[in-house]
Amino acid sequence: MAMRPLIVLLAVLSTLCPALAGETAWQEIAPGVSLRLISTGTVAANGTTLVALELDMPPTTKTYWRVPGQTGLPTALDSSGSEGVEAVSIRWPYPERDSQQGYLDYVYFGRVVLPIAVAVTGDRPSLQLDALLGICSEICIPAQASFTLSLSEAAPDRPNGLRIRQALAQVPIAWPAAGAPFEQLRWSADGSGLELRLVDPAIDPDSLIATTASGQPLFGAPQKSPQSDLVLLPILGKSDNSVLDDVEVAITFMTPSGSFEVAGAVGAALAGKE
Repeated sequence: MAMRPLIVLLAVLSTLCPALAGETAWQEIAPGVSLRLISTGTVAANGTTLVALELDMPPTTKTYWRVPGQTGLPTALDSSGSEGVEAVSIRWPYPERDSQQGYLDYVYFGRVVLPIAVAVTGDRPSLQLDALLGICSEICIPAQASFTLSLSEAAPDRPNGLRIRQALAQVPIAWPAAGAPFEQLRWSADGSGLELRLVDPAIDPDSLIATTASGQPLFGAPQKSPQSDLVLLPILGKSDNSVLDDVEVAITFMTPSGSFEVAGAVGAALAGKE
C-alpha cells in the first residue's frame, strides 16, 4: 500500500510530461526491414535543423549511396507536403563498395542512419516526407514510406540527436589542408579512365571513389599502377569521353582522420567540396 501514492504520482507526471517527439513509429518497408524518421527536435538560429532516416536491416541487406552503381536504385525524397520547410538534402556517409556477379554498387549494410539537412521557416515547421529507397537482399525492390514529424519541440531529443551526429561524422567534408591532396585529374594514355596522382601519403588509394553529379559515367574501383602514387579510375562501360568536358568530378576518399572530398574538371585543379 505504501507504493500506491508513488505509482499515482508517476502516472500523473507521465501525463503532464509527454515523451520527446523526435521520432516516428517504425514502418516495415520490406521483409525484415524497418524505417523511421528521427530528429534532433530543435531548429538552429540560422533556420536549419537535422533529421535522419534510420533503417533497421539484417547485416546482409543493403540500401544505396547517392550514386547507387550499376544495379542499385537511387533514394528519392519528396517534402512538398510539408509546412514551413524550404528544402531537404541528404548528407551521405561514406559508403561501402559492393562487387557481386561482376557488378559494382555503392551501398550501406545493416543498421544505417542517413542524416538530412532541412531548411525551415516559421515557428512550427512540420516535415511531411515521402521516401523511396532501393532495398536489396536476395531480391532488390523499391520500398516506400511516408512520415510526418514536427521539427521544433519544447526540448531537444538528445538520444536521436546523438545518432544523427554520429552519422554526420561519417559524411565526407571538404579537404581542410592548404595543399591539394592530389595532382589534377587527367586522362589515362589509352583513354579508358582518369589518372590521379596522390600528393598526401595519408590517403588510402583503395578508398577513392570518383563521381559526377548525375552519376554518369560510372567509375570503377581504383586500380594501382606500377607507380605507387598513381591511381587509375576506370570508366565502366563504353563512353564518349567528351561527356566529361567541363564536368565536375568529385573524388571521395578516406584517411586516418576520416573521409574527405575534392572536386574539379579533368585537367583543372582539385579543390575542397562541401
